[in-house]
Amino acid sequence: MPELRSGARRSKRLGDLQPAPQQPVVGQEENLVLPPTQNRTRRRGGGGGRGRGGNATAIGKGPSGTRGRPSGAGRGRGIRLIDLDPEPPCEVLPQAAPIEVAEPAFNRIDGAADKKIAMDGGGGSADKVMAVEEEASTTPVPDRVQVGNSPVYKTERKLGKGGFGQVHVGRRTSGGTERTGPDAVEVALKFEHRSSKGCNHGPPYEWQVYNTLNGCYGIPWVHFKGRQGDFYILVMDMLGPSLWDVWNSLGQSMSPNTVACIAVEAISILEKLHQKGFVHGDVKPENFLLGLPGSPDEKKLYLVDLGLASRWKDAASGLHVEYDQRPDILRGTIRYASVHAHLGRTGSRRDDLESLAYTLIFLIKGRLPWQGYQGDNKSFLVCKKKMATSPELMCCFCPAPFKQFLETVTNMKFDEEPNYAKLISFFESLIEPVTSLRPIRIDGALKVGQKRGRLLINLEEDEQPKKKVRLGSPATQWISVYNARRPMKQRYHYNVADSRLRQHVDKGNEDGLYISCVASAANLWALIMDAGTGFSFQVYELSTVFLHKDWIMEQWEKNYYISSIAGAANGSSLVVMSKGTPYTQQSYKVSESFPFKWINKKWKEGFHVTSMTTAGSRWGVVMSRNAGYSEQVVELDFLYPSEGIHRRWESGYRITSMAATADQAAFILSIPRRKMIDETQETLRTSAFPSTHVKEKWSKNLYIASICYGRTVC
Repeated sequence: MPELRSGARRSKRLGDLQPAPQQPVVGQEENLVLPPTQNRTRRRGGGGGRGRGGNATAIGKGPSGTRGRPSGAGRGRGIRLIDLDPEPPCEVLPQAAPIEVAEPAFNRIDGAADKKIAMDGGGGSADKVMAVEEEASTTPVPDRVQVGNSPVYKTERKLGKGGFGQVHVGRRTSGGTERTGPDAVEVALKFEHRSSKGCNHGPPYEWQVYNTLNGCYGIPWVHFKGRQGDFYILVMDMLGPSLWDVWNSLGQSMSPNTVACIAVEAISILEKLHQKGFVHGDVKPENFLLGLPGSPDEKKLYLVDLGLASRWKDAASGLHVEYDQRPDILRGTIRYASVHAHLGRTGSRRDDLESLAYTLIFLIKGRLPWQGYQGDNKSFLVCKKKMATSPELMCCFCPAPFKQFLETVTNMKFDEEPNYAKLISFFESLIEPVTSLRPIRIDGALKVGQKRGRLLINLEEDEQPKKKVRLGSPATQWISVYNARRPMKQRYHYNVADSRLRQHVDKGNEDGLYISCVASAANLWALIMDAGTGFSFQVYELSTVFLHKDWIMEQWEKNYYISSIAGAANGSSLVVMSKGTPYTQQSYKVSESFPFKWINKKWKEGFHVTSMTTAGSRWGVVMSRNAGYSEQVVELDFLYPSEGIHRRWESGYRITSMAATADQAAFILSIPRRKMIDETQETLRTSAFPSTHVKEKWSKNLYIASICYGRTVC
């Protein structure tokens, strides 16, 4: 029988280890002779396309007529002293801070917590750092501008500056009779330096978007564009104040009538934008501008700043872009970003509408529940708060249509086509009936009036979303995964105390069963043993140290590899290591947050995630070479990510590892190199251990493949 080792081993904690002078810092390369990597695979990116944030566009004079404002807060601006100030949009990658630990030649440990870059508070942002570096190297904007077939403009006062662009007033040196259009006396000149992040390979991506959207309803006109000296320049219509400016001028509050008019016109603008195949990606009050004061369009609404726009529909095929998730990427502005954007999911139409919902609620209430968070993990905390805040709480003191709108858009699926007419109809009862008294023109919304009128008859039938995803406080539950297998023997134990673990394992070994997966709840252990592991020997250790490094390294030297791990809420862990695995090398990381950046790095080195667990709020992830997968992805959520998992299943992925904390659930899905005979997989979520369901699954030849315990929503 295999040797089974249990009991806590005395050793230093990871953070207390002092490496010898010759030992490398984790994250640095060692000069090691390693076997050639055969399974390097391509990882799909996320975010739906190239983009940049905070490009100030189409700037106009403020209400006073003496000062303009950028269309966006500007990518890279730090948080102001007043919490209600605009926030910068982000597209950032959190950085990991390595610690020093000893590493054997073929089994590395990457330990300790990730240190994320603060995105818009508590000391600035990554974008702000980059913007400052670029600003120092840029040359002054030219005094006179002429691009393409444009007239000559004299560059006058600066209207605004973003992380990667600045906007000035351009005044014609001769001619010009209009206030807007190509013959306007004054225009907005947007400058982006050729050395800025978005211009490394030519003109800014925003130019490509304007090529498609120029003339689209609610999008300002670009009349001329070109390069002059070191700058890429857009010549655009001058516009008026942003909704942020108006909100401030009205005492940081707007009436329901005003916000309802903004809602219906904004929905209409987004509808036209979406029809062109794009999503905006950074919907917020600073990016909605009114027309030039005193002009016929002064009550007309415009959506500006297309630097983070991306395609939701492929231009060639006309099909919806593929779903993906990159948990290390946030595109947009933290305060108004959709939950899906926080989680790094590919942008789609639902995200613009969710950001609009937060914008509208902010304009009415003057504050959102997640304002005030600071620090390195601000995005995480804001996302968590967004998920935990029910529509009832979010929209208290708001008229009912705002709650209806929020519920509808937050329950949309990734590729669902929004019912724009229905969304507009929510707000009709709040709008001033006399057209001349409306603070915002709603031309776009009125164009679908007849269609909306027909819709109202059947509105009550589906007034509430059929499926509520966000239910406020999450429920504690077990998540179990079942794979179809040929008939075999499997055994489970749960609520096992430390002292009783050995007897269950010994009895299973006597019957020819080996541990296939473990989990923990309330500091008690769950144990799955079966006859289909393929292992020949197995050892395990219970330790008060989470993923005890010294013991794991000792077993690696004996050619045992980690085959299953579990962590308890009190910080202890159960590590199972086996012979007979296909692995040739392993590495693991302990982190205070889900270590996606590290996982992505190891993917490129030919490793795949083979085990995963949590202890309290800490994550432990094991990655192995020669794991037998051709591709692997992550689904990370504050709830059970059912939509993402089903989309992965449709693409041939199967859940191969999972873990959950009180905050998040993470699922690793993989595509096996060898096609399985039966690829059927099911998941089950139960408040108690699924003992009453297991025998039913066994009768269908479905056997537990993975199990975890966490605080998620059924």
